[in-house]
This record gives sequence, structure tokens and C-alpha cells, in this order.
Amino acid sequence: MIAGTMKTALACGVMLVALSASAAAQRAASASLVAEVSAAERGFAASMAARDRAAFEAFVAADAIFFGPQGALRGKTAVVAGWARFFEGEHAPFSWEPEVVEVLESGTLALTSGPVRDPQGKQIGTFNSVWRREADGSWRVIFDKGC
Repeated sequence: MIAGTMKTALACGVMLVALSASAAAQRAASASLVAEVSAAERGFAASMAARDRAAFEAFVAADAIFFGPQGALRGKTAVVAGWARFFEGEHAPFSWEPEVVEVLESGTLALTSGPVRDPQGKQIGTFNSVWRREADGSWRVIFDKGC
């Protein structure tokens, strides 16, 4: 009876260690994905600051939908054309940075959100973007909406 109890206790202990290691690995993977998406969002924002339309375009998915005051811009071509006016002039008309980054456990979709600021640094809105991990491992914006 005691030997059976010890075997059960040992098996439970081994299982707890395995579960703990699995949870730690999952947290590390999640943190890595959050860092990837955060870097992508910061790179996307940097394209505006650098006035680099080509870099901006590289972050937009082919089938993206961006929402704005005039309605939805559907597809990369429409998004880039619709945002062209924001790249006019020497200085960016606004900036943004992620405050919230959440990634699905599957590592395929992510949400970013944070403040949009005017050139003086005053918050003028909040952005919300949905990112998708592409087949090549890169992250592209598929939905974007500010408010």
C-alpha cells in the first residue's frame, strides 16, 4: 500500500514538473511573439516618421482593410493610395506606438493598440490594428482602425 502511494506521489510530482516546464516554455514563446509584433508595429510607425512610403507599404497585407472617416480602404493598393496624403510634407502629421500587444496562442494573429499623437505629442486618438503572421514569418497589418 505504501509503495503504491509513493508511486502515485512520484508520478504526480513528475507530472507537475512537466506541466510547469510546459507552461514556462509557452510563456517564453508568447513573450517572443509579443516582442515580434511589437517590433513590427514600431517599424510600421517608424515608416511614417521617416516619411518612407515603401517601408509603410511593406507592412500592409495584400488584403488589408483600413477604416477611416471616408469608409473602408480595401486592399494594399487602396490603403497605400489613401494614406499617401499623410506622407506629404517634411514632418509626419501624427505618430503612434503600441501600448497593448496581444498574440493568439497559435501565433497567427495579433492585436496592437495605443495612442496616436499630434506633432506636439498630444494624444489625439487611439489606434487598433490586427496583424497576421504571413507564410514567410513576417507580420502584416490586416485591419486598422483609429478612433
